[in-house]
Amino acid sequence: MMKKKILVVGGGYSKERIISLKTSKAVIKSIKKMYNVKFCEPDQNFFRFVKTFRPNVIFNALHGRFGEDGYIQSIFESLNVKYTHSGVLSSMLAMDKELSKYIFIKNDILTPKFIILKNENINLKIKKIKKIFNSNVVIKPLNEGSSFDVYICNKNNLLKNLKKMKNYSEILVEEFIPGREIQAAIMGKKKLGAIELKPKRKFYDYKAKYNLSAKTEHIMPAKINSKKYNELMKIALKAHNLLFCRGITRSDFKFYRNKFYLLEVNTQPGMTNLSLVPEIAAYKGMNFKSLINWIIKDASKVR
Repeated sequence: MMKKKILVVGGGYSKERIISLKTSKAVIKSIKKMYNVKFCEPDQNFFRFVKTFRPNVIFNALHGRFGEDGYIQSIFESLNVKYTHSGVLSSMLAMDKELSKYIFIKNDILTPKFIILKNENINLKIKKIKKIFNSNVVIKPLNEGSSFDVYICNKNNLLKNLKKMKNYSEILVEEFIPGREIQAAIMGKKKLGAIELKPKRKFYDYKAKYNLSAKTEHIMPAKINSKKYNELMKIALKAHNLLFCRGITRSDFKFYRNKFYLLEVNTQPGMTNLSLVPEIAAYKGMNFKSLINWIIKDASKVR
């Protein structure tokens, strides 16, 4: 019996390229004995590679722009090949923090107060921020992931941090919620579990996520009472469904004054040695190989 052919697509052109390559490597290592697996970048050779290899399933290991914003998903669907994770619309909605926040607000999910700044004079940006927010704010690109170029700002460092964002045409500015960092995973229609992060750094930024030296403490399961835990997982599943997500998602929350604030939903959570979804799955008795195999079996041509 011939092995099913799996094409792992990773690397790409976003700022999360290195993490995508790590995810790809981990995925390939876990399934190479079960399937006929090949790796490909989404470059000029991609279409030729797909035509030659003729995969049964494309495993989307891309992260960030062009990998989880609906762009590559539309290409996968045009090829009429089964692929993993969320589809075109849900990927676009989840990656666009403005659109997803409006959906959360409309459906009674708490999310930090926010504004979007576009190509404006920097002094005008500061004026707008000071007019709307009384306390510290978080500034971040509208369409990036993995906490790239995310800054917690007070009145002393706001100008300096805004200057660092000059290459972005759109910036999300949101109220800074102190609280605890808790992230929840959904697997299909199942509430997989939630983990709490205690970063040694100011917040759970890129280094805290992916560098062992950052020594971020992982608490599994998150230390909240069962009633609040169930409430959290219910919100995560609700957000997953509102954005029409498929497969695995990870929702990032702040827990402050007994309330959960949803920051964003990630449709392409990492699968590295420090990634949270595999850790949550392992706690629930599902090893990494089984998790990846579930994702592959969940693949479809239209997501």
